[in-house]
Amino acid sequence: MPEPTTTLWEVFIRARNGLSHRHAGSVHAADAEMALQAARDVYTRRGEGLSIWVVPSAAIVASDPSDKDSLFEPTGSKIYRHPTFYEVPEDVGNM
Repeated sequence: MPEPTTTLWEVFIRARNGLSHRHAGSVHAADAEMALQAARDVYTRRGEGLSIWVVPSAAIVASDPSDKDSLFEPTGSKIYRHPTFYEVPEDVGNM
């Protein structure tokens, strides 16, 4: 008897409002609804989650760390993105 086909899903959980979703782990499930239920059962046992995302692992595209220079170097030439040359007025205090 052949084994049922399941998809690997990546689980992201947001702990509370104002925070971003963080990768919690992975689950195997036949469809998105089952993946959501499995993620809830496995990763939010103590009610620590506010929102859960499940994404098929095959749908995630990631950069290669060896491509770091070509992906992130162009930001170094855009000095306006780095506020190092702005003067902060004294009455502003800590920023």
